[in-house]
Amino acid sequence: MNPKVDWFFNKAKKWQEEFDRLRTIVLDCGLTEELKWGCPCYTLEGNNIVLIHGFKEYCALLFMKGALLKDAKGILIQQTENVQVARQIRFTDLEEIVHLESTLKSYIKEAIKLEKAGVKAPLKKTSEFKMPEEFKNVLDETPALKKAFNALTPGRQRGYLLYFSSAKQAKTREARIEKYMPQILKGKGLED
Repeated sequence: MNPKVDWFFNKAKKWQEEFDRLRTIVLDCGLTEELKWGCPCYTLEGNNIVLIHGFKEYCALLFMKGALLKDAKGILIQQTENVQVARQIRFTDLEEIVHLESTLKSYIKEAIKLEKAGVKAPLKKTSEFKMPEEFKNVLDETPALKKAFNALTPGRQRGYLLYFSSAKQAKTREARIEKYMPQILKGKGLED
């Protein structure tokens, strides 16, 4: 156990027992406990394997390379359509965790084997992400913006595409595009 991670478990108002049990299960598999993204993250030689996190409706184990696991029990969940590789196992009470303990350990051990073997997940290319029609039109009308967008790293391009497409209304997508055009022209990503 890493004392730097204790605060996560101590501050938890909801899922306290579930988090404690998940922590014990993961640590029993020989991983190193670290704090990343404000959550307990379990690593092997510095590589992220699984993390524990909680939400309003459930708590979960998130497997970084979950899409590569065999998932014989059919319990891995893709959080959203844009999550490429990570997968969750969700819990709503302690009994579910206790019932699945041996399965969880086997999934964690499989994830460790994948990491040791250096298996990489095939990722979608930026061109495979949906480009909102509003952004496509702006790029077609503004050659300098198109050139600047194409010069961005693939990760920055994906960030913009996901952010723009996540808006449900055209007006919102247009406002987002307008707001971030200067950032794109400067060669910066959403968070820069």
